[in-house]
Amino acid sequence: MPTVLVVEDDPIMRFIQLALDDATTAERRAAFADFVAHDVPDFDAWRRRVRAQASSLWPVEVRLVSNQEELAARLEDAHAAVVESLQIRASDIARARELRAVQKFGATLRNIDTAACADRGIRVLTLRRRANIACAEHAFALIFMLARRLHEFHGVISRERLEAAGLPFRAFDRRHAPNGNWGRIPGLRSLYGSTLGVIGMGEIGREIALRAAAFGMQVIYFQRSRLSAADERALHTQYVALDDLLGRSDWIVPQLPAGPATRHFLDAERLAKIKKGACIVNVARADLVERAALIDALAAGRLGGFALDPQYEAPGRDDDELLRFANVILAPHLGGSPRWNALSDCEELIAGLARVL
Repeated sequence: MPTVLVVEDDPIMRFIQLALDDATTAERRAAFADFVAHDVPDFDAWRRRVRAQASSLWPVEVRLVSNQEELAARLEDAHAAVVESLQIRASDIARARELRAVQKFGATLRNIDTAACADRGIRVLTLRRRANIACAEHAFALIFMLARRLHEFHGVISRERLEAAGLPFRAFDRRHAPNGNWGRIPGLRSLYGSTLGVIGMGEIGREIALRAAAFGMQVIYFQRSRLSAADERALHTQYVALDDLLGRSDWIVPQLPAGPATRHFLDAERLAKIKKGACIVNVARADLVERAALIDALAAGRLGGFALDPQYEAPGRDDDELLRFANVILAPHLGGSPRWNALSDCEELIAGLARVL
């Protein structure tokens, strides 16, 4: 009998199917080989390595499920379940007579009934995802670029380029004064002592908060349910009402999942409540911020800057209105990259399941 894994059908979690299940179609294997080719030219070599590490599982049947009903129906004879957002409930566990492990594709366990798992002796495994860490790093890359205006003044190191940028060179009197920022570039910011507001303290939001605290930023957050006091202490963060966050933050990071409830979460009304000169850095979903309202806020000078990755369109347009603002950074969906982050996450996950099963 094969080892049966029930896996939430997230595109990245399909790597588990690709690595383990011989029934995966050639079309899907080819699509994913193309997806990783710029970072991992030999995708088949990765698959062979993972399969060798998980040889104790063989043969394997991977069942992809896309909703709660499918998950419950296909767990009955499964040996392990891998979920990101779908719930593992006590009722699911009661019907899953062969279940020996539940793997969270992440580090937080709010969607898993850990007590019910413990009662049945089912191991609960977690994973601190490299792709989430990369997204947090990317958020700070964008924050630093906005803070230091690096995207505007990269390579502006000559008199001619300074003058073209509207900053004619005028030397400091070096007999008396130092020479820092000899280009006299205004509007530079420091992160230390500034306030970062995170909207949505999920897996990536937490990684962002940890890094912000290390830079000496004050971190505040808002979401529907407040974190435990222990989590707030560990993340050096304080819970506030949404309007308070918008009015106090120098940097705002909306980190919410996609869906009708979060589309245009930052609309014209909420953008109007943002502290004048604050910057928004969005590495989650473009449509969290209402595009037309964003352009109006930038044109009116109410926002100090905006950075976005991924974009409203992929690929984008050369005539995108956002490109005309000097204080806007647009990147082509680089947040979770390189591909080795996702591949290494799945490799670690599969190796962990092999040890348990």
